[in-house]
Order: sequence, then C-alpha cells, then structure tokens
Amino acid sequence: MKKYKEKRPWGNFERFTLNEKSTVKILTIKPKQAPSIQYHHKRAEFWRILEGSGKATIGKKTKRVKPGDEIFIKKKQIHSIEAYSKPVKLLEISLGTFDEKDIVRLKDKYGRIKEGN
Repeated sequence: MKKYKEKRPWGNFERFTLNEKSTVKILTIKPKQAPSIQYHHKRAEFWRILEGSGKATIGKKTKRVKPGDEIFIKKKQIHSIEAYSKPVKLLEISLGTFDEKDIVRLKDKYGRIKEGN
C-alpha cells in the first residue's frame, strides 16, 4: 500500500489504495475492551485512528495511539488494540484476500479461540 497526498484549491486528499484488492471497515472498540490478539495469513492491514485513544500492540511493541495515528500491519504480524476509558474508532483497510475466517486468535477474553487454532 502506497499512501498518496495531493493538494487541491479547496484543500487536499489522501489516497490509501489505488486499484488494489482491499476491504474497508470502520471499527469501534468499546471502552476498556479489545479484540483478540491475532494475526492473518492472507491479508495485511492499515489502521488510521479516527477517534479516542488506546493502546495498540503490533508484534512485540505496544504504543499509545490517538486520532490521526497510522499503523501498518503485515501479513502474519500479531496485533490488537485496546480502548482506554472512551471508545476508539478506527479506519481499517485490509489488503489482500479478505475472509473473516482468516483470523488466528492467540488470546481472546471472549472465548472465541477454537481448538487447533
């Protein structure tokens, strides 16, 4: 994914994908909640934090995130995000073959890890 920014007389735009196979979602993480610690075999992900602040874990690194922050997650890279006291809303662009079944959960407090996962 190559991000591109262009100025126009009225302002500017940012382009995140161009003719790439992608799936775009906006995720809302409830306060003090987090999706699974997970990775994907068939897709990479780009996140842009839209609202709220929280803690993102990418590989072995953890960092605080706030609106405007951007994160790129490679295929097979372990990741998760946790909201602090207010919801976190983020733009997620998945690049590659998207399938909700392509989630390998390593840790999940909601009991969604399947045997052999």
